[in-house]
Amino acid sequence: MKVCPVPIILDLCGGTGSWSAPYKSAGYDVRVIDIKGGSDVRLFEKPKEQIHGILAAPDCTHFSGSGAQYWPEKDRDGRTLEALSIADACIRIIFACDPEWWCLENPVGRLRRWIGPPVMYFNPCDYGDPYTKKTCLWGRFNIPKENKVEPEKVCSQGSWLMKLGGKSEKTKTLRSVTPPHFAKAFFEANP
Repeated sequence: MKVCPVPIILDLCGGTGSWSAPYKSAGYDVRVIDIKGGSDVRLFEKPKEQIHGILAAPDCTHFSGSGAQYWPEKDRDGRTLEALSIADACIRIIFACDPEWWCLENPVGRLRRWIGPPVMYFNPCDYGDPYTKKTCLWGRFNIPKENKVEPEKVCSQGSWLMKLGGKSEKTKTLRSVTPPHFAKAFFEANP
């Protein structure tokens, strides 16, 4: 295997690249693999170079607890299986590349049924982003150092995320952006 002088980070299902942004800013070779960017993780081939770290954030639309009432319908019509094929591809890439560290994230929901209990849970406010969105992390990584702040309540349900109803791509993208303070803390704990 070819060793690279610049550490390579794979950002699987990386969307906006917000989770890997601190690595990119620090000069790492960040490779965002996302279907919206034309790269399907299910077709991704293992690189010849050594991979330093992998971030994986498979789409939560069909796993998140906030949509639990739709799970039976999604199981019947194939959306669950489609979503699982993407999460499965992320896990296959992780194990094929055997990076120094890796982390897969998804909000609280049913993904744990298939991959087991997470290593940890966090809310963005645990790391300095003043809102809540309980998220699970699986993997082999150093736990980021917390910097707790009080979450801001902007509507009767809670955080600004609760005001983002709807199914538009813009709304989904806004809900899926990795909180910047968490991304920075993760980078600092897992250089």
